[in-house]
This record gives sequence, structure tokens and C-alpha cells, in this order.
Amino acid sequence: MFCKYCGAEINDDAAVCIKCGRAVNTIASNEETSQKDWLATLLLCFFLGGLGVHRFYVGKVGTGIVQLLTLGGCGIWALIDFVFIAIGSFTDADGKRIANNR
Repeated sequence: MFCKYCGAEINDDAAVCIKCGRAVNTIASNEETSQKDWLATLLLCFFLGGLGVHRFYVGKVGTGIVQLLTLGGCGIWALIDFVFIAIGSFTDADGKRIANNR
């Protein structure tokens, strides 16, 4: 596996890059994460989840429209999305996880 910050080769089970000292992503190297910001997605869901704005942000336009028309499934769908975003299981339109990489 390679460090995403400096490109140095590191062990698969390493928590910190030996070369640059930054914490490495604990996600498997063959799994890509989304370029969408986790915090932005979480905040959009919290404040505008009933309108499906977070789904538009990550590229899920079809389900964003459905959420907009149903007011987030009467809030239940938006709440479920919020939990999935918070735990890092929410994906973008390409199926890549939106993870907290901070």
C-alpha cells in the first residue's frame, strides 16, 4: 500500500506513514473513497436533508428528486442517510464511500 500524502510505500497494517508521519487511511488500498467532502455532506444532510440536497451534492440526482418530493421520506429517509454519512457508509453516485479522512 502507498501513502496517499507522500506516495511512500507502507505496510498494509500501518497506521502512520514512516516517511511523512501522517495518519494513513485505514480503508483497504483497493477501495477508493469519494472526492466529496464528508463534513459538507454531513452538514447538508443535517440542515437540508428533508430536501435531499446532500444527495444532489454527491451526484445521486434521481434519489435527490424523490427525497425532495417526499420531504426526505417524511424525515425518516434523511435521518437514515445522516446516520450512514456519520458512520462512513454513505456512497456517492460512483459507489465510492464518502469517508472522514481528517
